[in-house]
Amino acid sequence: MNHFPPALPWGPALRAVALAVLLPLAAPALPATKPPSDNVAWLAAAADPDIERAFARARAEGKPMLLYWGATWCPPCNQLKATLFNRQEFAALSKSFVAVHVDGDLPGAQKLGSRFKVSGYPTTVLFTAEGQEITRLPGEVDAPQMLAVLQLALAGGRPAKAVLADALAGKPLAANEWRLLAFYSWETDEQQLVPRADVPATLARLAVASTSSAAGGGNGESDITTRLWLKALAASDDGKGLKADDALRQRVLRVLADAAQARAQMDVLTNGAADIVRTLEDDDSPRRAPLVAAFDTALQKLQRDATLSRADRLGALIARVDLARLKEEKGSVHPKLAPPLLADLREHVARADREITDGYERQAVITAAAYALGRAGLWADSEALLKANLARSHSPYYLMSQLGSNARKLGRKDEALRWYADAFEKSTGPATRLQWGSGYLSALIELAPQDAVRIEKVAAQLLREAAADAGALEGRSVRSLQRVGSKLVAWSGEGKHTAVMTRLQGQLDTLCGGLAKAGAAEAQRAACERLLKPAPPKAASLLHWLFSQKAA
Repeated sequence: MNHFPPALPWGPALRAVALAVLLPLAAPALPATKPPSDNVAWLAAAADPDIERAFARARAEGKPMLLYWGATWCPPCNQLKATLFNRQEFAALSKSFVAVHVDGDLPGAQKLGSRFKVSGYPTTVLFTAEGQEITRLPGEVDAPQMLAVLQLALAGGRPAKAVLADALAGKPLAANEWRLLAFYSWETDEQQLVPRADVPATLARLAVASTSSAAGGGNGESDITTRLWLKALAASDDGKGLKADDALRQRVLRVLADAAQARAQMDVLTNGAADIVRTLEDDDSPRRAPLVAAFDTALQKLQRDATLSRADRLGALIARVDLARLKEEKGSVHPKLAPPLLADLREHVARADREITDGYERQAVITAAAYALGRAGLWADSEALLKANLARSHSPYYLMSQLGSNARKLGRKDEALRWYADAFEKSTGPATRLQWGSGYLSALIELAPQDAVRIEKVAAQLLREAAADAGALEGRSVRSLQRVGSKLVAWSGEGKHTAVMTRLQGQLDTLCGGLAKAGAAEAQRAACERLLKPAPPKAASLLHWLFSQKAA
């Protein structure tokens, strides 16, 4: 629930006076953080008072507020910085809203993430000045499309929740409202509009409803209806959601055969290629091979499309690799892919590595390129690319973790642990360090479970760092700690490492006690106290567990 006063019909002069009254003359200084771009007057926010000041400014100026939630290391965040936030069109448009940047590593940022239900980096949300969420913007589309969607949302857009309710109730919507639903960021919805499991069916219902609307052109062949169907197919979890029919198969084939349509739906086709194919055709279907061939042809055109960013073109190539892997075992480390595809991938990556000069773009593209090389089984190429870019990355620990992941998949356990340790050591920011430390601890428990000394040392360090971080029991940080706890509980098993767990529990008790003294919320204290306790079992064994707890 929002507790913001209604906007008042103030003119420009009164708004300026109100702004001076509403905003403190000397707000507490935030730790230094680089804004997403230099051409926009971003307001850094790390706590509720920062947000209240931003909403106060939005009300005083009669504007909505745009909240960008990201992290320094995050490749998609860097992609937004390299292709959208730095554009003059975005800078011009920013005069229509109050731009707020929340860096997930600032003190209090994870609590803000919990408040606004944002978790994945990046998430971009447009709010009314009164605090109602209008829409979540799609970070996966290319910059011109995102600008167009933002312009629609700024043009008096209603909250997405209300628009969705009307659409599902069969009420008429304006074409622009259908477009906002089609471009809504369902990937970062965090179950604000619908439960995650209901997304495919909801998108399919919207596609059907849009068919007879102005958005569907009366015959269901509009780009809006097509996009909704494609999103439904891509979200269907290997065919466990939407059930395909011949009409859907033919629609997808028409999109793939039409260069303009494929370009308009680029993000769905590249991000969801393998999922769409699996939803449309079973493994043994004779129609799968022709569908994959049609997809590959369309993706090759996108891969060569100079109007797309390097990251988007690489995304098309990654989709080709994913489609080629459909014939392989799911976790295959050494897939047998066609030599022309491998040559194409090597050439594409080498060219990007040579040509990229922007640091943000490099973080986005090189990390994706290294992943693509690994997916194709070109592990030596992936390793060489990552190592060559360590000194050129502003967040080298991200590349180090990729090197650790590569070594882990190849069975080189000691090397993997060295990279994970280096990545944790070099990582910066409280939320990032808990995330990277959680990853390192998980790798230790999996690859060296006998090394109790090192496991305890890393776990103890994470608990110390959590104790020094006021946001450790919020958002992404508490999920990192919960992963640490569940891994330790499983590792300890039935009293295998009682002494270690007793010492760690004592350290955790101090942390939880500190929360209680500081007046932390009950939910935070409860989450802290559960960290090193086994999770209750599911379903059939629940009753037995309850009786055992009562007896204890």
